[in-house]
Amino acid sequence: MPSSVLIIDDSAAIRKQIIKALEPYGLFTCYHEAEDGLAGFKKFLSSPVDIVLCDLEMPLIDGFKFLGMLKGRPEFQDVPVILLTSVNDQIMKTRGLEQGASDYITKPFDHEELTARVRIHLKLKKLQDELKRANKLLLELSNTDQLTGLYNRRYMMESLDKEMQRTLRKGGNTSLILLDIDHFKRVNDRFGHLQGDAVLQKIALQLQKELRSYDCAARYGGEEFVAILPDSSLQDAVFVADRIRRAVQATRFSAPLVGLTLTVSLGVASFSQEHPSTIDGFIKQADDALYRAKDNGRNRVECHTPENGGIPSAETELHTR
Repeated sequence: MPSSVLIIDDSAAIRKQIIKALEPYGLFTCYHEAEDGLAGFKKFLSSPVDIVLCDLEMPLIDGFKFLGMLKGRPEFQDVPVILLTSVNDQIMKTRGLEQGASDYITKPFDHEELTARVRIHLKLKKLQDELKRANKLLLELSNTDQLTGLYNRRYMMESLDKEMQRTLRKGGNTSLILLDIDHFKRVNDRFGHLQGDAVLQKIALQLQKELRSYDCAARYGGEEFVAILPDSSLQDAVFVADRIRRAVQATRFSAPLVGLTLTVSLGVASFSQEHPSTIDGFIKQADDALYRAKDNGRNRVECHTPENGGIPSAETELHTR
């Protein structure tokens, strides 16, 4: 991966000296320069930087103030800053380290020492970046259903709980759609489980296409899927659910599934301050509506209302508008 260094020093001669010392080792593909802390901070914001060499004593914004500016930006906390100073003062060094500096080099510096210290901190930075990427990947894997690529049930439950808590604090509605593929067992029996998995992947992709970027689509288990719709009324969620139903019915498959037509049944429920519920109770409302859709002939949307526990199917209601 290409690396870049930012050199902040009010002396152009010192900056050139540092670049001349580092260039033979091929540590960096890009060298950024700045004459004071403010210019350095602006350069830092505009260009990716892997390590900073910063003079301690400069006019206007010195090294201490530069470190203070970085403190206010958490995304920069992992970028090592090596302070350069001509004053061999232990108190100043300690102060700089306490404010976030990674190391110190005293001027006039030895080229080999400078390169060695830069190399060490650059290596540590790369190890930190690799660890962050690995942790991010592990988190994604722990939250993802491996077959469909949607969120898994555990993440869905956490997300639903957060949205319900947010709704209780701020008002509005959070809606929930529970989807089940009609007669999915027949697909497995006829085409085999591998093709059944391909069908689940196709339906998952179709579900995600019909949702907004901030909605949460998850595999609930088996052939059941869930969509969490923040800031969506029951009526809005019914409309989305019926759009999903029609999109799935129109889905076409390639060989050996050519000619296969699938339908889904969906149950919808909505949560608000006026009609609070537990997370299990909220899911049960959508689940009851889903079973009503199954009982009423499948390939339809049913939804829950607090007044009567359910209203006519979305298909009927949409046709009467």
